[in-house]
Amino acid sequence: MKENKTLKRSLLYFVTVSYVIFFVFFMVIGLGMLLGVPESITNILQIISAWSSTFAFVILYKKIYPGLKLKDFVIKQFAPRLRYSVLSTVVIIQIIIIAVTIFLLSMTNDAPKLALSFTGLGLLIIAFIDNLVRGPLGEELGWRGFALNQLQKQFSPLRSALIVGVLWGFWHTPLWFASGYTGVNLIKYIVFFMVGILSYSIIVTMFYNLNKNLVIPIVSHQVFNFSLVMIKGDLLDIVVYVMFSYFVVAMILVVINPKKILYQKSIWNSSGIKK
Repeated sequence: MKENKTLKRSLLYFVTVSYVIFFVFFMVIGLGMLLGVPESITNILQIISAWSSTFAFVILYKKIYPGLKLKDFVIKQFAPRLRYSVLSTVVIIQIIIIAVTIFLLSMTNDAPKLALSFTGLGLLIIAFIDNLVRGPLGEELGWRGFALNQLQKQFSPLRSALIVGVLWGFWHTPLWFASGYTGVNLIKYIVFFMVGILSYSIIVTMFYNLNKNLVIPIVSHQVFNFSLVMIKGDLLDIVVYVMFSYFVVAMILVVINPKKILYQKSIWNSSGIKK
C-alpha cells in the first residue's frame, strides 16, 4: 500500500512539473512572438520546452531514486543489448504506415511527394535532426524511461500504455491551439491526434518491453513525428490518415498480442535490468 502511494505521488509530481514547465515555456514563446523576438530565440525556446519531461524527471530524481545516481540510471536505460530485430520490426511497421498514408492521400488529392523532392537532402537531414531534438531525445527518458516503467510496477503494459498515452497526449495541449485550426477542424485534429497518441503508446510499449532499451522508443518516436512532416499535403489530412493507421495497427497488436506482452507483467525492472 505504501509503495502504491509512493508510486502515485512520484508520477503526480512528475506529470505536474512536466506540464508546468511546458506550459510556461509555451506562454513565453507566444509572448516573444507578439513582441517580435527573433525567430532563432523562439526556436531555441521551443527546443528547450520539448525537454520539459526530462527537466521534471531530473528535478525530482533524488526524491524518486535516492539511492541511485542519475548518470547510472540513464546508462541503465541503454544497458540491455539492442535487439535489431525488434527495432527493425517497429520501424518497418511505421514505414508501411507512411506508405499507406501516401497512397490514401493520392487517392483523394494530387499525388503527394516526400519532403525530399522539395527541400533536397541537406535540408531534409537538418529537418530530421531538428525533429529528433524537439521530440524523442527530450521526451522519452521521462515518459517511457520513468513514467511507463513506474506504471508497469502496478498495472499491465496495456493499461500503463493507455495511461501514459493520455497524460503524454494532453501534455501537447498548447500545440493543438497553435495549430491554426478552429471549430470542427480543431476538434477533428484533437480527436485524431489523441487516437494516434494512444495507439502509438500501445505499439511502442509492446516493442519497448521486448527489449527495454530506450533506443527503441527514441527511434520509433522519431519516425512517428517525422512522418507528419515528411509527407507533403494538408496537415489535417495527413494527421487523419497517419493516426488512423496507427490505430489499426494497435488494435491488431492488442488482438494477436505476440507473447502476451501487453498483458503480462514486465520481466524488466525500472532500470532496464531483467528481474
